[in-house]
Amino acid sequence: MRFTWTNTATSPMKVKTLLSAHGVTRSLLKKVKYHGGAILVNELPVLAIHVLTGGETVTMVTPDEIGNDHLGVSGLPITILYEDRDYLIVNKPAGVASVPAHRLPDNTLANRVKGYYRAQHYTNEVVHITTRLDRDTSGIVLFAKHHFAHSIIDHQLKEHAMRKMYLAVVSGVLAEDHGWLDQPIGRAPESFIKRTVTPDGRASLTEYWVVKRLPGMTVVRVRLHTGRTHQIRVHFAHAGHPLIGDALYGGPLNPAIDRQALHCMQLQFYDPFIEQNLTTFAPLPADIVRLIGAEPI
Repeated sequence: MRFTWTNTATSPMKVKTLLSAHGVTRSLLKKVKYHGGAILVNELPVLAIHVLTGGETVTMVTPDEIGNDHLGVSGLPITILYEDRDYLIVNKPAGVASVPAHRLPDNTLANRVKGYYRAQHYTNEVVHITTRLDRDTSGIVLFAKHHFAHSIIDHQLKEHAMRKMYLAVVSGVLAEDHGWLDQPIGRAPESFIKRTVTPDGRASLTEYWVVKRLPGMTVVRVRLHTGRTHQIRVHFAHAGHPLIGDALYGGPLNPAIDRQALHCMQLQFYDPFIEQNLTTFAPLPADIVRLIGAEPI
């Protein structure tokens, strides 16, 4: 793949400095150098230490990516919310794991995306999943379609620059229209899967807004400011308001839904390849619509 920039600087700089400013990591530069890629200045090959003086066209050619043969291919369908050369955004249904595990080796969202890539005859079949959801959480999952796009998202995640919004239905009635849940989260000592609020856990911050109050439950819009495993589920359970249907964290059961009432509804990040913010929405699934008596959005 080719990525091209114009050097607008008026003072001398090395090519690697310009590339770094555009999000190219050292590991990607090594792949370009040692695995068949190239760096071109005005279409002539140069080294990363080549000095630019201004006005040049700089192109990075990345090598083909070798697929992971250990990731199986599934022909089951995916629901695409957005796709371009660099990113694929999918609406994951509840009950589907994001990535393979020992008990779920071949029927995950990652397997389905690889099957989609193969059906489209894409040259690159490497599946770069950049955001994940619990198996029984529905909504938006972002895939990068090459190493460079993946590194861009990794940087935004580390800088907390990505905006992820969820819709959750919690038990009980929340008194405040807006609030923060700010407690550290770590592994629960009695379980490999379960998490808990613990003094020696990692800093975790959840923000919420009340959307609708219903008998015995509250619909909330939730923003994650950190990305801990089960963060929304743990924070609301700790606050005494576990999610409806969340058996792992003590949430009350409801005949309208057979899983935790949690859906990733919006994702926003800056896409440097199109030089604009990219915002994607996922409609509410039928079970949450039934639970809260809402119209699908």
